[in-house]
Amino acid sequence: MRLPALFSVPGDALAGAAATGSAPGSRTLLAIGSSLCLYEAGMALNDWADRDIDAVERPHRPLPSGRVRPAAALTAACALTGAGLALAARAGRPALTVAAPLAATVWAYDLGLKHTPAGPVAMGAARGLDLLLGAAATTGRVRPALPSAALLGTHTLAVTTVSRQEARGGSPLTPLAALATTALLTRWVTRRSAPPARGHGAPAKDTGTASARKGPRRPTRNSGQEPAADSGQEFAALLTTALGAAYAGTAARPYFHAALNPSPPLTQRAVGAGIRATIPLQATLAARSRGTAAALLIAALAPLGARFAKKVSVT
Repeated sequence: MRLPALFSVPGDALAGAAATGSAPGSRTLLAIGSSLCLYEAGMALNDWADRDIDAVERPHRPLPSGRVRPAAALTAACALTGAGLALAARAGRPALTVAAPLAATVWAYDLGLKHTPAGPVAMGAARGLDLLLGAAATTGRVRPALPSAALLGTHTLAVTTVSRQEARGGSPLTPLAALATTALLTRWVTRRSAPPARGHGAPAKDTGTASARKGPRRPTRNSGQEPAADSGQEFAALLTTALGAAYAGTAARPYFHAALNPSPPLTQRAVGAGIRATIPLQATLAARSRGTAAALLIAALAPLGARFAKKVSVT
């Protein structure tokens, strides 16, 4: 079930909620629960589908070694999928509308797409849908979260592409491409974000007609809100930069080592780093959307994931 990888899941829903401009709520928690169930369903199904391959390449895994029966793994995958869809339904119809194709993507990847050129794309789509699940559950809207979902999906696509050669090694071009992707994503997510657009209820832009009728405006007293807003935006920008640097620092060095020597051990280390880098990337996306509290909460999951990764392999 790969416990350390679970810490990379809650940030999807939290980043999705932040992208909509809303604070996480009870429905966001339901989305997190749904995501955890669907993620673990994919883990169990993956080992069930690859049990014959693992018997040759990784005989120490639970199914080839006989510690877990194949029927038990498949039952767990089905039960966890059902639980994930049930939790999404509790979060509302928009959440279920996203969770259903997410579950279908997970099953399609494990049962058929994993060993095809479409495999990394499917995995990236699944991670992007998981972020949209958080947005749909929190507000019922997914459109504001589409850019964040695309960025997170691109990172996952790069990690998955590297993982395809972790058992036997391969070309140095693959981790090199992942390294370049990490650099581009870091540059993109740390750019200073534009000020939020006017929402419903915002004062309309003054065309000057009303001022002409009523005469010159009287000077208004500064309430002190503007400096506070500016300082909040400045803190969000600094936090975004720091988290973006953490993202790049987590993934870049292992990718570089794997590019120099694409052996199975170094490639597996690069894949593990790429999975762990998902957490600071989620936090960066949340901070970029000015979800400061969500960003800090996501970032706090990183040391926990790293701690458990010392005991249980992420890959």
